[in-house]
Amino acid sequence: MSRIGRQPVVLPKGVSLVQKPGMFSVKGPKGELSKPMPSGVTIKAEGDKLVVSRADDSRDNRAKHGLVRAHLANMVKGVTEGWKRELEINGVGYRAEVTGDSVTFALGYSHPIVFKLPKSVTAKVEKNRLTLVSPDKDELGQVSAKIRELRPPEPYKGKGVKYVEEIIKRKVGKAAATGGTA
Repeated sequence: MSRIGRQPVVLPKGVSLVQKPGMFSVKGPKGELSKPMPSGVTIKAEGDKLVVSRADDSRDNRAKHGLVRAHLANMVKGVTEGWKRELEINGVGYRAEVTGDSVTFALGYSHPIVFKLPKSVTAKVEKNRLTLVSPDKDELGQVSAKIRELRPPEPYKGKGVKYVEEIIKRKVGKAAATGGTA
């Protein structure tokens, strides 16, 4: 059995699972999330726990078993607590400003960059830190990766947009090189 797939998902109060042919949805206080249900895998409610099971032990169904369980756990956490991702903006004159459903960046280019956020993602800026919050983990990761892509951190001075927990390997510049011929 799959180590991940066989673990039950605890369903907190106020959260419900709705299954339709080919789809499953989780509804909670922070919203509703849906995913397609792959064939060969089923979800059963046993009291306040959800158990994911598979039809047989084929390689394809074993892979789907853990995948569906992981998606289900992420969806349950998303509709109860929500997911959060923090990005740090480093560089002289680099900044971000939230206006409605978009974020305006000044990242050293000749023009400001306006990034439109999806409906489920909200943003907040404090000094040089951009905090993104969403119930959908997949969408949050995709949005934060696209924002980081606007100006990836460079290895010499560390300027750019990076994840807070990301460590940039710094390189020694040309002026710091030793030796040489006269």
